[in-house]
Amino acid sequence: MIGRRSGCALAGLLLLSGCTSFAEGDPERDHAPPAASPTSSDPAACPDGRAAPDPDRPEIAYDFRLADDLRTVTGSETVVFTPDLPTDELVFRLVPNAPESAPAGNRLVVDRARGDDVRDGGYEEAGGAAPGGLYVVRLDDELAAGESTEVRLDFTLAIGEGGFERFGVAEGITWWGSGAPLLAWEPGTGWARDPFVGLTGETATSPAADTRVTVSAPEQLTVLVTGAMTSPSEPRDGRRTWRSTDPVARDVAVAAGPFATAEQRTPGGVLVRVGALVDGELEPSDLLADTLDAIARLESFLGPFPYETLGVALLPDFGGGIEYPSMILEATPSADVLLHEIAHMWFYGMVGNSQFRDPWLDEAFATWAAAVPDPPPARALESALARDGDVGGAMDDFDRDGSYVATVYGKGGAALLAAREAAGPEAFDAAIRCYADATAWQIATPADLGAALAELPAAVELLVEAGALDPPDVPR
Repeated sequence: MIGRRSGCALAGLLLLSGCTSFAEGDPERDHAPPAASPTSSDPAACPDGRAAPDPDRPEIAYDFRLADDLRTVTGSETVVFTPDLPTDELVFRLVPNAPESAPAGNRLVVDRARGDDVRDGGYEEAGGAAPGGLYVVRLDDELAAGESTEVRLDFTLAIGEGGFERFGVAEGITWWGSGAPLLAWEPGTGWARDPFVGLTGETATSPAADTRVTVSAPEQLTVLVTGAMTSPSEPRDGRRTWRSTDPVARDVAVAAGPFATAEQRTPGGVLVRVGALVDGELEPSDLLADTLDAIARLESFLGPFPYETLGVALLPDFGGGIEYPSMILEATPSADVLLHEIAHMWFYGMVGNSQFRDPWLDEAFATWAAAVPDPPPARALESALARDGDVGGAMDDFDRDGSYVATVYGKGGAALLAAREAAGPEAFDAAIRCYADATAWQIATPADLGAALAELPAAVELLVEAGALDPPDVPR
């Protein structure tokens, strides 16, 4: 996201590559077919093709109804969950109740939990605002690994004033991302009960899931949403219904407003659909051209785009951008910010991570990828690398947004660029594609990256010095 789920501009700060996180000082979401991976002497680090999503991944259906006042969303979320470890509960993260979000008037309340296996449900604080940051559904009996259960949550989302946030209302437009209870499961580990922190960055961990989204909205609005959208229904009682079909997504976002739209397929077949506000700062055709250009630049060294579709909603200019799988909430008409958010489709969307434990695995990588086509000057990189702090710190290791952004985005992106130069761009890019292919649709860890870079000691040394990798992360 620059500025959330985090990206280039944060509180007006310009980060990397034009949004440049390497400036001196201390600044205050169906996937594409697997791509052939580069060859490597370590088959475990570099598979023959991009890993497929877990066949036992969750199935999640979201049903949102936006009220006529554009400030309230009522909805339901139906989850079919098959754990890989025994559990007697389901834990959901209530992102609108985060301490940096709730004061703006955002609030998510679970009205009811039901299912054949459900005993009851209740809130846990986890550092969130009232009624709580987590909602826990307790089951009648323990669910064995490989055993499935279906749970439905009914909820109400209150949306606060517009700003650089995942939620907002402004100028006849409404948007929400992470606006429903977010399943907080990390395969192989269990429930992610990480605390919220008072920073702008994300703290969520969520698995890739087969996802369907339905949105009922006032008929005058155009809706953009995660996934491949079908044509809206005919108006009925002043409303229309919009649907998207089956993306593999960790989370979803919706924007509804007076959008003018444009769409086009990339040469690789990705359907790009963008929406810009009528009489806004950017024409849809210009936003579409910037998006297509960004995808092409990133595909040139990262490999095929991970999704069959990408939606971009250009919001009022609050500064920054917020990434969701196959969907971007763009809060500034900046091609540099857009490039960073599209890089997140690989790093966060496809290659997941614990955003509390390892925030650098998506933010530093998105910053790096956005800078590869147009690297910053050597002096800026040296300055960023000289900053205090470990790139690999968890979210609670940072006491303010400035140190978090400078370290994770700025120093992290600089460390990856320096590692690429030290190892050789071709070898480094091949290793990163191997890492991405091997961990696609999973929750990656620094050890996964260390395995992919094990044959590039110069790169590893730089990342260890920057505090991104620990020596135990790298096989010997």
